[in-house]
Amino acid sequence: MTIPPPLFDTGLARRRLARATRVGYADFLLSRLADDLDDRLSAVLRAFPEALDLGTPSAAPARGLLRSGRVDAVTRVAPLAEAGDGLGLAVGDPEALPLAASRFDLAVSLLALQHVNDLPGALAQLRRVLKPDGLFIGCLLGGRTLTELRQAFGQAEVEIEGGISPRVAPFAEVREMGSLLQRAGFALPVTDVDTITVRYADPFALMRDLRAMGLTNVLTERRRTPLRRDTLMRMAAIYAERFADPDGRLRATFEILWLSGWAPHESQQKPLKPGSAKSRLADALGVPEITPGKITPGKITPGMTSDP
Repeated sequence: MTIPPPLFDTGLARRRLARATRVGYADFLLSRLADDLDDRLSAVLRAFPEALDLGTPSAAPARGLLRSGRVDAVTRVAPLAEAGDGLGLAVGDPEALPLAASRFDLAVSLLALQHVNDLPGALAQLRRVLKPDGLFIGCLLGGRTLTELRQAFGQAEVEIEGGISPRVAPFAEVREMGSLLQRAGFALPVTDVDTITVRYADPFALMRDLRAMGLTNVLTERRRTPLRRDTLMRMAAIYAERFADPDGRLRATFEILWLSGWAPHESQQKPLKPGSAKSRLADALGVPEITPGKITPGKITPGMTSDP
């Protein structure tokens, strides 16, 4: 059986991030997400002696965790070699964690999981390295990310070149992520969405920021020929026509999917067994209880609706 090629060129993704780090990483989005992570952890009334930071593009959020006082030590599995500066450091791949099982009380990952080829496997490995009742919180780019850029490029390529090339990676959808967390073995999974809109003078400023975050195209099946200038200029014109605010600045959407789940533990809440309820739903709602098969044809009981 032929094995299909991986969706993402992870080696290229690391090289793109290395280039962005050398020239000056654009950290505005990651800084916002690090603040959001701090807010989410502040609602958890417990300490986490040992934490893992998996693949976050910069070490700044991990250092922030140490400064917060919520953790005693942070081990960082980084995508690139970097200075430790008080962190335990390993260079590794989110899909092959070089870590012992049941080691960490907390695992976090910001803007790293959208480029893994085996997301269910990466989540399962995160679950493996957590202690019982350990917490995972992470975020990745969601399906509406860069929708304006994708639409503008798609229309420009159809008009100029007669077809669309794979240019922007497919992103995960929030409705999928809860199921993936459960499949990976997490208890009490929670997913939610945050939409961040950034405004630019033109699409080229957006593209410069994407390069400075290492978020340019790393699809294995990406187009290998240079982008035509007329296609690029038509894209810019379409973007300005369709996605400009009244002041002329252009919107760019970043959809952030937040995920959280706990490693199972006997102390956690569990659903009640069927038939164990001690009160009736009808009593709680203040309506008559209806026995299946006892509704008189042609009559509508108060509280019920009927379609014609």
